[in-house]
Amino acid sequence: MTAEVGTKLRSDARDNRERIVEVARAAFAVDGLDVPIREIARRAEVGVATVYRHFQTKEALLTEAFAERMASCSVIVEEGLAADDPWAGFSLVISRLMEVHALDRGFARAFISQQPHAADFAAERDRTVRMLLELVRRAQDAGPLRSDFVLEDISLALMANEGIRAESPALRVAASRRFAALMLQSFESNPVCAPLPPAVRLPMSRA
Repeated sequence: MTAEVGTKLRSDARDNRERIVEVARAAFAVDGLDVPIREIARRAEVGVATVYRHFQTKEALLTEAFAERMASCSVIVEEGLAADDPWAGFSLVISRLMEVHALDRGFARAFISQQPHAADFAAERDRTVRMLLELVRRAQDAGPLRSDFVLEDISLALMANEGIRAESPALRVAASRRFAALMLQSFESNPVCAPLPPAVRLPMSRA
C-alpha cells in the first residue's frame, strides 16, 4: 500500500509539472513574458507553491517552456551553416527564425532580450548566436550580404517581426514570410527585386 501511494504521488507530481509547463508555454506564447506565476498556477489549476516546488524561479520555468523552441532555432542555424550556398543558408535561417518567433511572442522576447535567463537557456542561446555570427561572416565573404551588415540587424528584424498582429497563427506566419523577404532584399549587397510572398491583411494599429 505504501509503495502504491508513493507511486501515485510521483505520478501526480509529474502530471502537475507537465501541465504547468504546457500552460506556461501557451501563456508566454500569447501574452509574452510578463504573465505572473500566480496566473500560470491559476490556469494550470495548481497552487503557486506547487509551481515553485517544481521551478524555483520564473527563469527556470521559462527555460523549460522554451527548451523545444530554443533547440529548433539551433537546428535551423545549423542547417543554414550546412548549406553549400552561404546566401541561401543565410536566407533560410532568417526566414525560418522569423516564422518561429512570429508564433511565440514569449520566446521571441526571451531570445532577443539581454535580461538574465537560466544558465541552460542562456548557454544554448549564446551557442546559436555564435553560429549566426559565422553564418553572417560566410555570407559576407561570399559577397551577397552587404559588408556593413551586423548581427544587431537580425535583432532589429526579429523585434519588428515580433510586433506582427494577425487573426490567426497561419496569418502571422504568412505575414512573417513577406516581411522576411523584404528584410532579405534590404540585406543584400546588390538587391534583386524578386516577387514577394502574398500580402496579408493586417490592422493599421493595435486595438
